[in-house]
Amino acid sequence: MVFEEGFHYGKQKVGNAKGGIFMNQSQVKGFGTRGIILIITLFLGFGTFQVFTNFPLNILADFYGGSTTVAMLLTIGTLAGVVTQIILSRFVGNIKSIKKVASVFAVIAIICAWLVAALPFYMTGLWYVFYLGVNYTVTLYVLFFLSIIAGQWFPRRKGTIMGIATIAYPVCNAVIGFFATAVYKPMETGVSDSPAIFKSFLPFLILATIGVILFLTLVTDYPEQCGAYRDNDKSFTPEMAQKMLEQEIEDKRTTVWTTAHIFTNRDFWCASVVCGLILMCAVGTMTQSSTIIGSFPALNYTIIMMIIAVCGAVGSWLLGVIDTAIGTKKSMIICVFLMVIAGVLGVAACRTGVGVLIIISLALVGIFMGASSNYTVSVSVQYWRREDFASVFAGINPVANIFNAAAPTVVAMILYSAIGITGVFLLITIAGIIGVVLMLLFSPKHIKAVDDKYREAAGKPLDDALVGRK
Repeated sequence: MVFEEGFHYGKQKVGNAKGGIFMNQSQVKGFGTRGIILIITLFLGFGTFQVFTNFPLNILADFYGGSTTVAMLLTIGTLAGVVTQIILSRFVGNIKSIKKVASVFAVIAIICAWLVAALPFYMTGLWYVFYLGVNYTVTLYVLFFLSIIAGQWFPRRKGTIMGIATIAYPVCNAVIGFFATAVYKPMETGVSDSPAIFKSFLPFLILATIGVILFLTLVTDYPEQCGAYRDNDKSFTPEMAQKMLEQEIEDKRTTVWTTAHIFTNRDFWCASVVCGLILMCAVGTMTQSSTIIGSFPALNYTIIMMIIAVCGAVGSWLLGVIDTAIGTKKSMIICVFLMVIAGVLGVAACRTGVGVLIIISLALVGIFMGASSNYTVSVSVQYWRREDFASVFAGINPVANIFNAAAPTVVAMILYSAIGITGVFLLITIAGIIGVVLMLLFSPKHIKAVDDKYREAAGKPLDDALVGRK
């Protein structure tokens, strides 16, 4: 982004400074009240996604036609969301208010979530409709629109805030054992011959509803619209912030990173595929966690899920901090290395029957599961211009989510094939190796060179905004 001569960001002039826009680090403390509300909203959003897509498949599938059927519904719903994202990517920069569009999907998602929990399990056909609906709408609301807003609020600290917000994934997985116990308790105790699905879902429904209410009432498209500042940088003045906002909105409308340019860029594909492989292995493994852990009779499912949750929470936060501190590329390389180790240990556990190895392997899966949705936001905002973020993210996120959508079905097919559980961990190993290679090929310098070419062709000024992106 280029500002007119004499305009400053904090104590530093903005424009041709190496590395793009500077932050006066002494003025960047905490997240601000509105920033904390956004983080809570993100956390509850990711929790909603995890609970109402994963739990029905992982715990309740037998009531609705089995794992293969429910996994296929999840895949279809998520893929429909992905297709919608790809369509929206062509004009996302022209959407005046991401929040207004997101609000529609948020409201529909929460209605579908309540109906998924409330419908009697024998109303299978109707349940299929609303399970497809919640998968479709929550994918768009949380993984697409809400993530764009997060990038607009915290463009330079996106790794940290997404690292905190995606702790929701392992936290939700931690309680899945208790959820399963509550669902089956009436049947096991003889109180009823029906599962207590709605009662067990109720705490999650309440939290999910609170998250949507917070989003509708207290979250804005940009921090400047509610008196806050980007990255909570208090070196701004209101006039500076407003000027930046106006210019960014205009630059988003005229971005040189069109859909054609995005989808023909090699670095885009390196980043997108790696994000997708991380999602696929994390989501796919966790949707079958009960089956995987159940193959080791000496292990307690609930305790293992708690271990995964703790490791996932710490890992999500830590990889987010690493992202902010030393760069998204390095953080992603660390993440895919963890995938390789997790896969190798998982294969060894399946071959030897040693429970400790599967615990360590799943703990590592928990770590990169916590970070699985961090990187689609981080890599988009880190290596492209701020005004290009929404357009680039609108390409990276749907590509990554194609892997996410396919994950439950792919893992279920492998799990119930001749190769069984060993195949799941072979998949993680191979995906991790591919991820390492692709991230080593990913080049911020090449993105800068391509950006210069497109800007020059469009008659836009060249600058050093993308120089030194770590």
